[in-house]
Amino acid sequence: MNRTTIKPYLVLILVVFFSLSGQTYAQTPAAASNYDPHAAFSPLFYTHNGNEYRSASGYPGPKYWQNRADYNIVSVLDETNHTLSGTVTISYKNNSPDHLPFLWLQLDQNLFAPDSRGASLIASGSRYGARGEKLDGGYSIKGLNVTQKNKSVKFTSIIEDTRMQIRLAEPLAAGAEITLKMDFSFLIPINGSDRMGHLTTQNGEIYTMAQWFPRMSVYDDVIGWNTLPYWGAGEFYCEFGNVDYTVNAPASHLVMGSGALLNPEDVFTSTQLKRWNAAKNSDTKVAIRSEAEVTDPASRPSKDRITWKFRMENTRDVAWSSSKAFVLDAARINLPSGKKALAVSAQPVESNGDDAYGRGVEYVKASIEHYSNKWTEYPYPMAVNIAANVSGMEYPGIVFCGWKAKKGSVWGVIDHEFGHTWFPMIVGSNERKFGWMDEGFNTFINGLSTAEFNNGEYKKGNVNMHAVAKAFANPELEHVMLAPDAMREKNIGINLYYKPGMGLDLLRNQVLGADRFDYAFKKYIEEWSFKHPTPTDFFRSMENAAGEDLSWFWKGWIIENWKMDQAITAVTVAKKDNVADGYNIEIANLEKMPMPVHLTITLKSGKKEVVKLPVDVWMRNTKWTVHFPTTEEVVSVVLDVDKTLPDVNPDNNSWFK
Repeated sequence: MNRTTIKPYLVLILVVFFSLSGQTYAQTPAAASNYDPHAAFSPLFYTHNGNEYRSASGYPGPKYWQNRADYNIVSVLDETNHTLSGTVTISYKNNSPDHLPFLWLQLDQNLFAPDSRGASLIASGSRYGARGEKLDGGYSIKGLNVTQKNKSVKFTSIIEDTRMQIRLAEPLAAGAEITLKMDFSFLIPINGSDRMGHLTTQNGEIYTMAQWFPRMSVYDDVIGWNTLPYWGAGEFYCEFGNVDYTVNAPASHLVMGSGALLNPEDVFTSTQLKRWNAAKNSDTKVAIRSEAEVTDPASRPSKDRITWKFRMENTRDVAWSSSKAFVLDAARINLPSGKKALAVSAQPVESNGDDAYGRGVEYVKASIEHYSNKWTEYPYPMAVNIAANVSGMEYPGIVFCGWKAKKGSVWGVIDHEFGHTWFPMIVGSNERKFGWMDEGFNTFINGLSTAEFNNGEYKKGNVNMHAVAKAFANPELEHVMLAPDAMREKNIGINLYYKPGMGLDLLRNQVLGADRFDYAFKKYIEEWSFKHPTPTDFFRSMENAAGEDLSWFWKGWIIENWKMDQAITAVTVAKKDNVADGYNIEIANLEKMPMPVHLTITLKSGKKEVVKLPVDVWMRNTKWTVHFPTTEEVVSVVLDVDKTLPDVNPDNNSWFK
């Protein structure tokens, strides 16, 4: 028993106080328990052993592999017709031990074709899909060719909704490389699944370009080809590689994108170039183009069109944004290794106040520096925030955030979207299947970042987990371990974001403690950086590094939707050798989810003592008796007085004399 105050003396006889010794002060009889300790603590949680690809420790094994996709993309933005066209060359390497008779690609823009599978599934009023817009969306693919070592390869291809299969006449051997090249074009939706699109502002259109080029599907050691279609709710699972890309846009536009801007001297005015270079050495915001300059023709080169060149290394994706309406700010990011990156924010004048994205660079810089110091270093040369009509969406090195956000909401969306750099941009989990592994993990780290930012400027109060538990107990709420597309849309916020995020809070603060949790979580990030972990890998890695069997937690909180309900069922004056020596406090676990026990005991003098018990008391018991030695009368006993545990029924948490 772990108590905050332990009596240093033996309990003596107090005749008057214990004249009622042996009397029971009982609660209303508790309901029958639904708890089964053998189900909660079954030793058969893991159904397969570790192997040479994925170790039993939860880390990549000695023969772990993943394939690689490098891209070279040339693109042209047509502002008049809201279209994008381009050519993509994909160099794909088969690092698996398997021969591949066919290849699969993702064609996510096809979701916005009128006859897409997603269009028939997405409800009216949904956040996803074309959001009510009638457009002839989807890719036009032309000029597809396949080569190996500069020689043509025979193949056939089919397009099925948001996937393309390339059937090779000869399988791609283990260790071999192949090159795919094709032309593509599509009509840009106004708001494509709240992830990309274009917005009309008073000074011009803002384009947010994502899912914009055909990408390789992932072939892994778990299920082979990952070919789940894109229906909007499920996000992305991509291979890592290098991406070189160019964007040809009207010269009046500023273009910001993932990776390093390779030709700033070609795309900025001489004044802007000086400011751009100055920002690289400034810890405070430098205006590359101020609000007053947005409508000044001299703030852009006097040309018709300009090509912007970018390169990003070891990335799973790239995105970019283009507009003539941008105010552009930047400042230096200081990284733990001594390296520097550049924080950038681009927003229309409507979003530029100090109560909005005028502080965008400050927020980007603070967010990136916090996560870099806390977990692992930011790996990209720039971190770009774009204020647009996408409410919040993340890509490597660039995020799109809602242009109407104000004050704490601006910090919140920027911090959340850049938190995604760590999940899933660095730790490359399968979002389309396991959205909680990026949204939930990110929600968790956002809480730590927000508490620290600017001495807690936007820090939130403590969460009432009793109220949260009631929301989580909604019978219409599915469990967390479901693909996002299999959930009711109204439940996605809880299932993917809040419940797994709060679950990590529980593990950190109530089960493991900050030191053990942070060490294990950081090791998980380090070991799986730029790789593809599964839920089982995460579970194993946390247990191994923290030294704790957490199967009861994964089972109840993630895989099932178990509820927790602890109750005080009796308080009895205790005797030893027929002499009163304190109280016995009986606690019952009434629902399927076990949790630690927090008891606050108030004595007649007003003094309060806390007894904390680990979750282990429920390994073989549905009830547990806490012996509390005292010579003073106890007047109340309360379970979880600070409301830190997800107790669904706090009405049975208290006993008063």
